[in-house]
Amino acid sequence: MSEKEYLSLALSGKRPLRIAFTVYRGNPTSGGQGVYTRYLTREIAALGHKVEVFSGQPYPEVEGGVELTKVSSLDLYREDDPFRIPRLKEFRDLIDLKEFAIMSTGGFPEPRTFGMRVYSALKTSIADYDLLHDNQSLSWSILRLQNEGLPTLASIHHPITIDKKLGLEHAEGIKERFGVARFYGFVRMQTKVAKRIEHLITVSHTSAIDISKEMGVELSRLSVVPIGVDPTTFRPLEGIEREPGLIVTTASADVPLKGLSYLVEAVRMLKARGNCDIKLAIIGQPKAESPVQRSVEKLGLKDSIQFLGRVTQQEMVELYARASVAVVPSLYEGFSLPAIEIMACGVPLIVTDGGALPEVVGGDGTAARIVRAGDSSALAREIAAVLSDGESAQKMGNRAILRARSKFSWRAAALGTVDRYLEVLDGAAFSRPETTGVSPSDDDAFLDEVAP
Repeated sequence: MSEKEYLSLALSGKRPLRIAFTVYRGNPTSGGQGVYTRYLTREIAALGHKVEVFSGQPYPEVEGGVELTKVSSLDLYREDDPFRIPRLKEFRDLIDLKEFAIMSTGGFPEPRTFGMRVYSALKTSIADYDLLHDNQSLSWSILRLQNEGLPTLASIHHPITIDKKLGLEHAEGIKERFGVARFYGFVRMQTKVAKRIEHLITVSHTSAIDISKEMGVELSRLSVVPIGVDPTTFRPLEGIEREPGLIVTTASADVPLKGLSYLVEAVRMLKARGNCDIKLAIIGQPKAESPVQRSVEKLGLKDSIQFLGRVTQQEMVELYARASVAVVPSLYEGFSLPAIEIMACGVPLIVTDGGALPEVVGGDGTAARIVRAGDSSALAREIAAVLSDGESAQKMGNRAILRARSKFSWRAAALGTVDRYLEVLDGAAFSRPETTGVSPSDDDAFLDEVAP
């Protein structure tokens, strides 16, 4: 049977698709990439397709027959030893040397070096897969696999250019600004690659518009498939009473984008107004010398604000059950998994208007209250209003459950994603070229390595 005939059977639904799914880090307990990988691939496999996940450390959890291929790196950012110096015997090849060199000069190497390792793993087995689904590594090597004939689709959850801009805006002094610019040096590569990957998928209409604007991608090349929530995990818990004054927020990363400093300032305002019962629990771990942590100490809020670090999903759900209100104070979100997980638990929720948050929670304010991003006074005012009106808060929480369950499911996300796969393959089935798009030049690669 020829390759064209084999692809025709896939398009007709007479055989399962063979998907290589790549994610440069898949932490199952922190950040959205690991959650997206775990649940989306599980549901795609449940539809009858064969999915193999290629991931760097930290590795994701996979289930439902999904295969995990570990693409090991030097693991330079491990939680218990970030920015570590590997022993000499740990270096295996030039990719390892490149990874360490970029980190040592202040850059973030993982998207690039992960792509190099994936290319090494897949270059001789391209014919074993119908399609490559890249989860936002957007490396030159992913583009190279597309150019060598492997139909490729990439997920972009939101434009990382916004993270870089906000990091620069909040940096203190020239040295810190240079450090932020250098760390986000990989954005230059990702922007160029995004323009050349033929098929892109994102998670919200807001994110699609912003990706087009920020990264120069034609809007017509972006398909929107919202992500989901697992209602068997994120649900109201019986027998747990809400704790008066307890505010909960989730920060997958201690970066300006997440808006934690504005929530901390809102807590200070509430305490100053006599709300003595106010306590803020932050799911996540601050960076060493974090501006947010310094602010907590400077404002005398150490007894009122607690960083919980990494928690299990069950611990998270139990914390949501105890919370009187939850807040997503982000300056920008391309979607926000925490928002729909909180909604599915029935917790009264306050979000900002940053990015796609109003699109996710519903712009009418019935399932969550919406305030202007970066406005601590508005956050304090809405938190006080929710805490003072338990009946209204409960109704809002009930509406949030209905919205989360009816609008956002992983099965729907999988169906929408597979539809995109078939569109990609429909264009490739009878005209699979030897090369497509434009390959990076040596000058491109060199500039991306050395420029902040």
